[in-house]
Order: sequence, then structure tokens, then C-alpha cells
Amino acid sequence: MTFTTRPEITGTFGVATSTHWIASAVGMKILEQGGNAFDAAAAMGFVLNVVEPHLNGPLGDMPLMIRTAGADAPRMICGQGTTPAGATIAHYKSEGLTLIPGSGLLATVIPGAFGAFMLMLRDHGSLPLRDILEPAIHYARHGHPMLPRVANTIAGLADFFRDEWPTSHETWLPGGNAPAAGALFCNPDLADTWERLVTEAEKATGREAQIEAARHAFYEGFIAEAIDSYMRDACVMDAAGGRRKGVLTGQDMATWHASYEDPLSVDYHGWTVWKGGMWTQGPTLLQSLRMLEGIDVGAMDLRGADFVHTVTETMKLAFADREAYYGDPDHTDLPVETLLSRDYAAQRRALIGDRASLEQRPGQIAGLEAWARAAVERAGRDMAAGPGVGGGEPTMAHLTERRGDTVHLDVIDRWGNMVSATPSGGWLQSSPIVPGLGMPLNSRAQMFWLDEGLPTSLAPGRRPRTTLSPSMGQAPDGTELAFGTPGGDQQDQWQLILFLRLVHGRMNLQEAIDAPLFHTGHFQSSFYPRGTRPGHLMAEPAFGEAVLQALRDKGHEVEVSEPWAVGRLTAASRDTGGMLRAAATPRLMQAYAIGR
Repeated sequence: MTFTTRPEITGTFGVATSTHWIASAVGMKILEQGGNAFDAAAAMGFVLNVVEPHLNGPLGDMPLMIRTAGADAPRMICGQGTTPAGATIAHYKSEGLTLIPGSGLLATVIPGAFGAFMLMLRDHGSLPLRDILEPAIHYARHGHPMLPRVANTIAGLADFFRDEWPTSHETWLPGGNAPAAGALFCNPDLADTWERLVTEAEKATGREAQIEAARHAFYEGFIAEAIDSYMRDACVMDAAGGRRKGVLTGQDMATWHASYEDPLSVDYHGWTVWKGGMWTQGPTLLQSLRMLEGIDVGAMDLRGADFVHTVTETMKLAFADREAYYGDPDHTDLPVETLLSRDYAAQRRALIGDRASLEQRPGQIAGLEAWARAAVERAGRDMAAGPGVGGGEPTMAHLTERRGDTVHLDVIDRWGNMVSATPSGGWLQSSPIVPGLGMPLNSRAQMFWLDEGLPTSLAPGRRPRTTLSPSMGQAPDGTELAFGTPGGDQQDQWQLILFLRLVHGRMNLQEAIDAPLFHTGHFQSSFYPRGTRPGHLMAEPAFGEAVLQALRDKGHEVEVSEPWAVGRLTAASRDTGGMLRAAATPRLMQAYAIGR
């Protein structure tokens, strides 16, 4: 038997897995009290806002993939808010900016995660809204054990919060004291906000009406009013080193709604894999599979240098296309059919050689050559960060704790309903706390460019091309899979590696997650200050020195991480007989899978 750090969880009643053990336990609690996967996922998401506040918050964003029992395919719920009406290139340049800061008020888009959860609950949930929010209210009111990484983040920003973001200082350093790792930490303003929202919602009659009333209170009622009032006067320090006002208004929030859409998909060795649309980076995984289907991955050692090299070079090509051709398809005609075609994949596959490429190589698509040239030009710019704080979204213990990341959850219930969600944004270090709410705003607008004529040019009403990227798949035998990870630009890299090991290595979920991971920072970062690291390859030391040296010999700029320091994957599956399985990464020692 192959050793794994935890057992692969199996059962038939339900499984819940996430990046924090408390959220996973809450998900299981909801299933035990008769809720379905949709109820459990929402409750988990709100708890993750509380227990991992450096990684996500209630005013953040989220793509949500759901599959109802017996459905032929999943659907996406878009919880990615759009840019405010005042978010114009001219305005941002008038503020002295050439890049959108990674923190502060100009980085904010309309908060979308809450609306996505409400849409899912209204149409697919079964429990009252109070049952869903009660666990989050409890942990915000009575406290949760402070993660060491959160305590370190707050302590490192204590002086900045005191001097520049006093509302954050009041929330995160109550009484002026930084929280101690492991001590109970409370956010009473957040508890009060959720309690007021539920109380207002319960004035309506019926579960669906109450959920709609809650959505109204958030986007048009007291929460939107508090945000609008704050944004009228607030002028705060951002990651570019200047004090600037934002442009988000209550009217922007009132006009936005979460929405359904069909995901994109490809087939691979009898599997079907579904990802979010071109407003996510999800299609990079699909493009990678299209390229890799013409390579005998199954003949490779899945812990060997040839596998790491081939997958890395494939991902470099897919992500180069992301930089050139992805964006909000509601605003730009994007070449999605070309990008996911086998003919195009064959052209791209031919570029994969025995040596690591140090170039940015987006594909050449007829009529869109200017986008490709612009992507290469941007990657060559000198992206010097300003003196501010809180920008970017690097992830994991090997990178700075002052920057935000993401959380992830997967749930499957006994009926076969499935959810895979990647909440993010609204990090404690991304934006000041909105007075009275206990919540900071998000910073997803940093995905945009202040260059005209691109799919990712800043413009009012556009969705940022987010990195958030939940996944679902279906095996040839009918087994259904939900999986994902935090990690910014690394999300679809780590998910691709996991998936390939499931398909070609016949590993169980925990084996595939435990196996050593890698990623590249070769392409342009999605996060301020938008740098590139040509030829970069980070790999865990568990690959062994022989493999790492072989990769260096192939021209990769190998950066060896600390042990168990790459990836935060979780996954869950259901076979046609109703057997459920789930797993979670041991990395960072906080993700957990629960089930029976």
C-alpha cells in the first residue's frame, strides 16, 4: 500500500473538503442536519471568510461550479463582480498610475461572492438562510483559533494599519494588540453585520424570499449604503505608494447580479473536463490538455524530469495565450473555439522542445496578431513595485505572508449534488475595513491593464480576467470529480498536475495530492506589480536531486521550495455506485477532508 499523509476519505453519505478544517467540519454539520451540497458549500464559504481572513472575505469574488444530481454537465455561477462605472483608463492615469495597484480603493470591483452564494441557495439550497450563516456568526462572535500565518500577517502590518488604515487597526488589533497565534480571535462587527442581514431577511416569508431579501440588503440596503458612504470620503494608501480615493458606489452594487453560464470543456483520454469561461484562467488547463493529448504522458515517470519539463513547457504556451487572448467575453469577441481546437493545439505542441523556453510565445491567430505582440511587449516592461503594501496574490509558505491568496472547497452530498468553489478577495491586507461592517473590500481590478484596445483593458462594467478557477471532470466509467486549489497563477498549474496523475498514474485522490508539485512563474503575473520570471521553475525537494539537476540541465531556472510548500489542492469524487471519496493537502497543515 502506498503511504499517504492522510487517508483518502470514503463513504456514501457525504464529503466536504476545504482549505481549513473548521470549514470542512461545518460543511459536514450542514449535511448531517439534512442540508444538501449547496447549503454546505455556502456555509463553508462564509466560515472561510472568518477563519482565513488573509485569504478571502465577504466582499470578495468567486467562480462557483455546481452539478445537480443526474445532470449531464455542471454549470458555472459567476460571482466575479464587474468594474464600477467610474473605472476608466483616463481616470486611473489621471491619478498618476501606469499599473492598477494591488491594494487600496482603486483596486476594487463590485463584490460578487455573496451574490453567487445567494443565487445558488435560492435555486438549489434547502435550509433557511439563518442555518447557513449561523456557523460564521458563531465564529465571528465567539472566536476561532487564530492561524499563525494570519497572526504574522497582522503583526507585520500593525504600524501600517495604525498610521494609514485605522479601521483595519481597530478590527485586526483590538485594543491595539496584535492577536497571538492559536488564541481565540473575534470580529464582532462582522457578526453584527451578518446578524442584522439575517434579521432583515427574516421579515420576508419563505426561504427563497428571505434569500432575495438578504441579497437586497447586501447590494441595495444597509451594506451597500455603508460602502457607498465610506467610499465618498475615504482616501487611503495603496500598493503604488499613494493615497487615492476609489470609484465604487452603491449604484454600481445595485445594478450587478450574479449569473449562470455554461462552462467550457474538452475531452482527454475518455475524460471530460469542465472549466470556467474566458473571464477566468480556467481555459489554460483545457488548452494544456489539448496539447498533451498528442504526447505519451502515460509512458512518463510522473515524478520524473521529462514529465515536469513537458508539462511546464505546455503550461508556458497556454499561459502566454491567456495573456494575449483571455478577457470578458461579454465585452470582446474572443477566439475561444480556435484556442481549444485540436489544430491549434498541434501548432502549439510543435513548439515544445527538449530545452526550457525563455521566451513569451503567444500563438498567432489571424486578425489578432496585435494582441499577441502587445502581450510580448508587456512582459518585457520593467515592472517596479511601489512602496505600498498588500498587493499581489502569491501563495504558500515560501512567499510573503503580507500578500493575499485564496481558499477552496469541494462538497458532494448523498444525492450526488456537487459544488466546487474558489472564494477569494477582500483580504485583510488588500483594503481597509469598511466602518461598521467588519469587512474589507477586494482588489481584483489589478487584473486589468491601463493600455487601450486589449481584452483586459480597464473599462466600466467589465469582469477582470480572474485567476480563480474551480474544476469538475467525469471519468470514462462515469465517476464525477470536483477539485481545485488556491494559488493565483498557480491554480491551473497544480490542478493540471493533479489531474494528469489521476488519469495516467491511477493514483487515488490523496496520493495525487501528496505527490511532489511544481509550477512556473515564467509568464506575466496576474497581480501587481505584474512581473515575469523567464525560465523559472519552482519544485518541491521531494522530486530528488537527480530530477532537479536534470531540469537544470534542460535550461530551467530551478527554485527548490521548502519541503511540503507547493499547492493547496482539495478534491472529491463520486462513482456510479454512489461511493464518495475526498482528500485535502497536508501542506500548511490546515486543509482537511471529512466524510462518511
